[in-house]
Amino acid sequence: MSAIRSPAAPVYLVDASVYIFRAWFSMPDRFEDSAGRPTNAVYGFARFLCELIEQTEAPAIAVAFDESLTSSFRNEIYADYKANRDPAPEELKRQFAWCKDLARHLGLPVYADARFEADDLLATLAGHSRRSGRNVCVVSGDKDLAQLVEAGDHWWDFARNRRLDAAGVHAHFGVHPHQIADYLALTGDAVDNIPGIPGIGPKTAAALLAHFGSLDALYDRLEEVAWLKIRGAKGLAAKLREHEAAARLARQLTGLETAIEHLGEAPAVDRTGGNADLLDALLDGLGFGRPLRERLHRQRMAGLAAP
Repeated sequence: MSAIRSPAAPVYLVDASVYIFRAWFSMPDRFEDSAGRPTNAVYGFARFLCELIEQTEAPAIAVAFDESLTSSFRNEIYADYKANRDPAPEELKRQFAWCKDLARHLGLPVYADARFEADDLLATLAGHSRRSGRNVCVVSGDKDLAQLVEAGDHWWDFARNRRLDAAGVHAHFGVHPHQIADYLALTGDAVDNIPGIPGIGPKTAAALLAHFGSLDALYDRLEEVAWLKIRGAKGLAAKLREHEAAARLARQLTGLETAIEHLGEAPAVDRTGGNADLLDALLDGLGFGRPLRERLHRQRMAGLAAP
């Protein structure tokens, strides 16, 4: 029997990379430490975490990072996965490490893994949270993570203030959350260098999944495609058959791992008060001033029960 989930206290699961990269590209490069090393990404990430805690005062916020930035188990499946991305410069890798320390010292559980991506870590944390009776809110602007939304959950594009439940995901993306991975296998995902089926765009993919429900059902009933009221339906079945192997491969890449065993039976998602001394030492090294320092310390304890 599944646990009864409470809508009152969701677990906020944060895709850190989205907000670190956003800060790296948008914050001015005048932010640097005493050694002249850039700190703009960690500064922007610190402000994001403050805003998130200020808006939610959530007792449960876990943060997942991409440890490698360039490789994962998906590269064993498809060598060109994310091969279109330039390697992260050392200045950014250094700031990723600082961002992890910042989150830890604020009392947020931090997850990173050399083999699994942040998306997989969040998917596993979401599963554990649901089994313990808690709804989840996935904080990310990445549509891939919308596939984690179930009844009572939300996907929250924090920067655009767009918060979608399962019905909202369908209205916005044209497919249900559980169809997102199949949808991306058909259309491809240029961000991750995943090729789709040539000529199948978002509207066609959504129409196919509305009729068949899943990629597996589509290929089981491929003869029906020619009779659908879709532009170019007559030639679509042949195109799907020709590229079936590519679609099946893509589906292995677009799905998320939901059972990373070494996270344990009950991975931490609840905030603690962090460590004020370590936080101050980090902020001293980064050269951050009093306004942000005081704000971080306020949010370190915001929404937590008094000791």
